[in-house]
Amino acid sequence: MDILRRMAEYRSEEESLKWEGTFSEYVELLKERPWVAQSAHSRVYNMIKDAGVKEVNGKRDYLFFRNQLFGLSEPLEKLVEEYFHPAARRLDVKKRILLLMGPVSGGKSTLVTMMKRGMEAYSRTDRGAVYAIKGCPMQEDPLHLIPHALREDFQKEYGIKIEGNLSPLNLMRLEKEFDGQIENVPVERIFFSEDKRVGIGTFSPSDPKSQDIADLTGSLDFSTIAEYGSESDPRAYRFDGELNKANRGMMEFQEMLKCDEKFLWHLLSLTQEGNFKAGRFALISADEMIVAHTNETEYRSFISNRKNEALHSRIIVMPIPYNLQVTQEEKIYEKLIADSDVAGVHIAPHTLRIAAMFTILTRLKEPKRKDIDLIKKMRLYDGEMVEGFNEADVQELKTEYDDEGMNGIDPRYVINRISSTIIRKEVSSINALDVLRSLKEGLDQHASITKDVKESYLGFISLARREFDDMAKKEVQKAFVYSYEESAKTLMDNYLDNVEAYCHKSKLRDPLTGEEMTPDEKLMRSIEEQIGISENAKKAFREEILIRISTYARKGKRFNYQSHDRLREAIQKKLFADLKDVVKITTSSKTPDEQQLKKMNEVIARLIDEHGYNTSSANELLKYVGSLLNR
Repeated sequence: MDILRRMAEYRSEEESLKWEGTFSEYVELLKERPWVAQSAHSRVYNMIKDAGVKEVNGKRDYLFFRNQLFGLSEPLEKLVEEYFHPAARRLDVKKRILLLMGPVSGGKSTLVTMMKRGMEAYSRTDRGAVYAIKGCPMQEDPLHLIPHALREDFQKEYGIKIEGNLSPLNLMRLEKEFDGQIENVPVERIFFSEDKRVGIGTFSPSDPKSQDIADLTGSLDFSTIAEYGSESDPRAYRFDGELNKANRGMMEFQEMLKCDEKFLWHLLSLTQEGNFKAGRFALISADEMIVAHTNETEYRSFISNRKNEALHSRIIVMPIPYNLQVTQEEKIYEKLIADSDVAGVHIAPHTLRIAAMFTILTRLKEPKRKDIDLIKKMRLYDGEMVEGFNEADVQELKTEYDDEGMNGIDPRYVINRISSTIIRKEVSSINALDVLRSLKEGLDQHASITKDVKESYLGFISLARREFDDMAKKEVQKAFVYSYEESAKTLMDNYLDNVEAYCHKSKLRDPLTGEEMTPDEKLMRSIEEQIGISENAKKAFREEILIRISTYARKGKRFNYQSHDRLREAIQKKLFADLKDVVKITTSSKTPDEQQLKKMNEVIARLIDEHGYNTSSANELLKYVGSLLNR
């Protein structure tokens, strides 16, 4: 890419978006595009909605949050449906501060940052265009120029409701500069920018003794008092507080609950009445969404203080828990690693998944149902099929605890330990065992982990290790199978021939001798036992297979190795069991013969070509599985 050429194109694009005109021209524009006059809350909601909504099983997945926030689809759906949407419709929810509450590194700050960047980009689109009185430091809504006596008529004609009063500065400008001629007031299109402090503000508390309320509401410019003659002259006031600059957009209130009370009272007036007080002026109208975030400990401390009761009813708390899905947690790690300078280090397959399993186990609460353990719960939450359970069981599990996901290991800790592994090992690849070892060592350095919690976390590391052992054995055994799909297909065809004969009470014919044979019960049971099909359940399972085959035939589809999940699993396990001794001998031999060496090289090649390993990680995997099989 020619960066200089692209910069020139970018400037040209930015220039083409600009618009300037008079108030009368702006009103004409509203006839064609009435959505331009939307409120700040409506703009945020439409920004999210316009990015796309995917509905699956009655649940909405808002695509705006894709690729940045993982495993939070349900909390985000609740946030949009219970806050952004009703606030956009001017319901009472609009008059509330949005407080995101959740554990550290749970995604609260990322969510707010996404909304800020989203608002900046959205204000550059036709649907998100924002217009303001030109020269106004608060980018005020031009419709505030319309007198209250005419607003009802305006709403009837244009279908647009006007809220808020003209600011003291623009009121003076209207009289002195434009002689009350509203139609001649200049209007311009503005573009939100946190860097330029246009439509997006950020307030962070500091020392209560030194922080000035002017940081929120603006301050007097004493150098101009001599020129204008009065402290109450709007031209002598700097409308540069965060509440001023965030007008028409949104303001992030970082660590809101740590603030001094005097700062919070201004937020009460702004959210409830849509205005705030500054200096010696009348109330200043502002249309902006206030978003704050905090952790659960600070929130509990805040609500336990009776002095804060007035604020309680003006805050809507939206819990943002940790992600509870292994697959989504993997994506978090992949994203964080991709953004780092170690993105080129080879991470062996299953490494991030095993780390994610440990993390999710620390966040889950013990199921109240005795037929489900933590591993099964983890799999169900991740969308896996677990025999004997369905979606209704998953929903039941999710209602057992209101605060599940509010505690546990945070992603930053895991990424820190993965980073430590990469730096310390100083090799081109790391594997799951390296990361589990690092996670274990890091528990001693984790200041907030008590002795009891540490013991439980060590238990979760052992569970994750066990899961990795199973994955590793399957991976190697699968790689040892020459022409795996062909072998599986042959075994399945043989099984299906015997099942069909069994169910139809008929005999098979030997393809070589032509003689009749009874169905091979030993073969069928050796496959079915791999997935726990009991003697009593074998008939039902075999009949189910035949029904599936006939269903496929009616639809004109061919039943194959991938058509039945449980049968595929059984076939795989049977093949693996038959190969166990071959794998064991080959991987554990210190001085392999020529045939064994050839087999080892074939397996390594297959692990590299088909399973995502490199030479180093493939060799380490083979050695480890060999040690497992020899135990």
